[in-house]
Order: sequence, then C-alpha cells, then structure tokens
Amino acid sequence: MTPETFTLHSIGTVRSPYKNRGDSPRQGRLTDTVSEIEVYDQFRPALHRIDTQKHLWVLCWFDRADRSVLRATPPGSTAEKGVFAIRSPDRPNPVAISMVDLLGVTEGVLTVRGLDALDGTPVIDIKVHSPEIDCVKQG
Repeated sequence: MTPETFTLHSIGTVRSPYKNRGDSPRQGRLTDTVSEIEVYDQFRPALHRIDTQKHLWVLCWFDRADRSVLRATPPGSTAEKGVFAIRSPDRPNPVAISMVDLLGVTEGVLTVRGLDALDGTPVIDIKVHSPEIDCVKQG
C-alpha cells in the first residue's frame, strides 16, 4: 500500500526553556519544568473553560526529529527496538503526546508543567485528560 498524506495545521507553539535536543528531559512528566503553550488567536475560543481542567494531553509535532529512524536503543536498555515499541522522538511521523499539569491560562497562553518539547515546537492539538478513559484498569 502507498502511505497517505495528510495536512496538519498547528494551533499554537511551545515556549520552553529547552532550546536544543540535548536540553530536554527523557520524559517531561518526570520534571517540574514549567513551559507555556501560546494558542493562536483563531483557536483561542476552543480554550473556553479549559481552566476547569487539571491535566491535559498535548500533541506536538517534533519538527526537529529524524523521520528516517525506524529502530533505536532506548535509555537503560541494550536491546534495539522499533520506534513504535518505544517513546523515541525520532519516528516516521514525529507526533509527540505529553500529559501535562495545567497551572494557569492567561489570554490564550497555557502555563503547564511536564512538557518535554523544545522551544518553538508546533502544537497540533490539546485534549483533556479523563481518568475514567485514560487509565488502564488493573485486573
């Protein structure tokens, strides 16, 4: 089969202290670093009542990722794995998903904790976290 092509539009951009790939943590959720997501004017109405949420899923386009990488060795491992089996930022479609803590909203700018995106990274979507849906029940 031939892969399909899609068009995505960014809804905003990340303001982050991470300027280069080596600056960002392995997983943003493991840090207390605060970043901002500036949502573009035309999408700000979509933020209505987002301030009632504690946690958000942020989807970013890792525009500086290597899209040719299909296998990598994750940190702490000696075994190579396919990128669909790990959380490498390098992958054919560098869509990143991060659960962040929402700390505040001011004039279309979300202040969040736990985002591992580099400064200037395009944001492609934001979704609310739902413990009832997003948590796998053990048993």
